[in-house]
Amino acid sequence: MTSSLQSAIPHLSPVWTHYTQIIAERGDGAKLFDPEGHEYLDFTCGIGVTNTGHCHPRVVEAIRTQAGKLLHGQANIVFHPPMLELVNELRQITPPEIDGYFFSNSGAEAVEGAVKLARAATGRPNVIVFQGSFHGRTVGTMSLTTSKTIYRAGYQPLMAGVYVAPYPYAYRYGWSEEETSRWCLDELDLLLNSQTAPHETAAMLIEPVLGEGGYVVPPASFLKGLRERCDAHGILLIADEVQAGFGRTGKWFSFEHFGVRPDILIAAKGIASGMPLSGVFAPLSLMQKWTPGSHGGTYGGNAISTAAAVATIRAMREEKMLDNATARGLQLMTGLRHLQEEYPQIGDVRGLGLMIGTEFSTGNHKPDKATAKAVAHAALDRGLILLTCGAWDNTIRWIPPLVVRENEIAQALDIFAQSLREVLG
Repeated sequence: MTSSLQSAIPHLSPVWTHYTQIIAERGDGAKLFDPEGHEYLDFTCGIGVTNTGHCHPRVVEAIRTQAGKLLHGQANIVFHPPMLELVNELRQITPPEIDGYFFSNSGAEAVEGAVKLARAATGRPNVIVFQGSFHGRTVGTMSLTTSKTIYRAGYQPLMAGVYVAPYPYAYRYGWSEEETSRWCLDELDLLLNSQTAPHETAAMLIEPVLGEGGYVVPPASFLKGLRERCDAHGILLIADEVQAGFGRTGKWFSFEHFGVRPDILIAAKGIASGMPLSGVFAPLSLMQKWTPGSHGGTYGGNAISTAAAVATIRAMREEKMLDNATARGLQLMTGLRHLQEEYPQIGDVRGLGLMIGTEFSTGNHKPDKATAKAVAHAALDRGLILLTCGAWDNTIRWIPPLVVRENEIAQALDIFAQSLREVLG
């Protein structure tokens, strides 16, 4: 069977890049298995999707049960119980002010929806994004994406009305976090005075923890500065929690770490444990400014996907996965920092919960993509799947599921140490 499956691989569009050649036949918790039974420790989670682990039994059962009742009930035509149950679950984990919910299929769709909502609600055309952002690959969302040129090159002209401000990436700038925060806020003020006037700016769109751009955690003062400027000028603050949300950082949403509330919240990836689902969440009073019928989608809020999301939230809450993310994240961060002491090529270790980046640099503080890639490949040879990120692909990102066990973190750290020894001596 494996050979027949492998023969199909060359017929897939080459626009997909492939980090591995693994054929994943099944998954269980933090592990994947190929048809021959080889075991892999998956610290990618499908890029932050399977937060409850592969095939969590409660999610699987919810999908099976719902599949026997209703596969699809289009949101313009009928209501169905899973979507309504999901709204009730979300109201328990989103801020009280956020009481309006729109569902779609992917992160990119949700980002586009959030931008449309912001423009409709404010009557303003422009959007400010931040350097290193990743918001999607559609024409609209790649216009908002600045993490790598590969996502934009060759597709000009892009959507107009997008302006880019610096993200407080302290390690890259070589300053303290507060120095970086002050400089970035000063540059944002300059942008508002030189490129997009506040009265024509609908929203600031930010990842509270930078994802594809390098797993960068900003100082709280920076996000508070954004909130102050948005409040002063009637600009909406949009939090893209596609990768950092649903428990990834040890809280339901990463913005909770910073004491700042967004006006619009975007969710996807971990919301349904692998089923396609995303959402735009905002105060109902804001949603009511959105002209009925001006946005929509055939599959948004699909019955099976929303049933999976309900099971996901309940499992995360009742099994205390956020607590586990915090504890296992501390274990992983501590282990990585010990290895950093031994290998100075690891220039920075940063993150929150189980969203951690290890950035590789040369002796003169320049990005070291070659070493990061070599270490990731060496880890794969030992059965640990890792991804890189950042503009130079020199940061290894650690995204294990929130159900990862203490012994699995220890195993991953041991494999990483062996890989570092192989590559760096």
